[in-house]
Amino acid sequence: MAPFAGYNMPIEYTGISDEHICVCRRLGVFDVSHMGEFWVLGKQALPFIQHITCNDAAVLTNGKVQYSCLMHENGGVVDDLLVYRFSEEKYLLVVNAANVDKDFAAASRYAAQFGLRTGTDFVNASDRYAQLAVQGPLALRAMQKLCAEPLENMAYYTFKEVTLAGVEHVIFSTTGYTGAGGCEIYARASDATALWNAVMEAGKELGIQPIGLGARDTLRLEMGYCLYGHELNDHTTPLEAGLGWITKLSSKDFVGREALLAQKAAGVQRKLVGFVLADRGVARAGYEIYSDKQEKTGEVTSGTVSPLTKLSIGMGYVQAACAAVGTKIYVKVRDKYLAAEVVNPPFRTR
Repeated sequence: MAPFAGYNMPIEYTGISDEHICVCRRLGVFDVSHMGEFWVLGKQALPFIQHITCNDAAVLTNGKVQYSCLMHENGGVVDDLLVYRFSEEKYLLVVNAANVDKDFAAASRYAAQFGLRTGTDFVNASDRYAQLAVQGPLALRAMQKLCAEPLENMAYYTFKEVTLAGVEHVIFSTTGYTGAGGCEIYARASDATALWNAVMEAGKELGIQPIGLGARDTLRLEMGYCLYGHELNDHTTPLEAGLGWITKLSSKDFVGREALLAQKAAGVQRKLVGFVLADRGVARAGYEIYSDKQEKTGEVTSGTVSPLTKLSIGMGYVQAACAAVGTKIYVKVRDKYLAAEVVNPPFRTR
């Protein structure tokens, strides 16, 4: 256990490698109740969301989820988040635990422009909700035991409100942060223990295990998913992070758009890449990255030995000249320069 974002969080139960493989091959459950939830309500809900985020929420229909970023004027990322559309006048934003207060303050700066009242139309409901992430190829099969409505055929990045294990008003979404399939479940905080016990019982015969934050990190890294505070921060732009696909510069105006247009016109100078070490060793966040000319070109943001493939993998920012797939780079580990090659994540098959 370790303190994180005001919570005592489990880092590992049986071991990171064992838990990682369990999620990839069977199913595991993460208690991620530390995540933040904001409701956006009323006729101006969509215009407000369109203004503060870089993706185009106007394409959402009821029951759909979207990955996006909350933006700074300088083009930096306040946070990455999920946008849930319940109706034309009801949306849910799910944000990272360590950024709850920061995100709410940043977004609230623009609320009044759209006639939204904080606490009424724009509501930080984080303390009211528990969240369980049941991830893995067998996750939906197990959860179907707890629900009368069909769950196993739900499309990726959709959600519905259901009664699950007798708990009413559960938000059940086919999202996740592992690349292994599964769902994320939101319920009243008071129902968390009963729901956890029901989930564990439903998955028992399929080999469910509780999973900690350690395996959550190695699973997302194998998929090449960004982690705020590592690949994303207040001064990193979505264009640098390879998130141009969620940055809709041509279809809408939003906070930070002008800065991103300028960066795009000038050419993105540094880019996030994935890499695999050829030499023995582990790349850790903060280690320097060098070009084949032994010139410093960037820095590692995340690295580990993959529990599944046993390869030493990582992500980091490098100068654009070193970002092409196949480029040879070197990671400085203490006094050694370990050879690596730039690759396209994911590092495992989805």
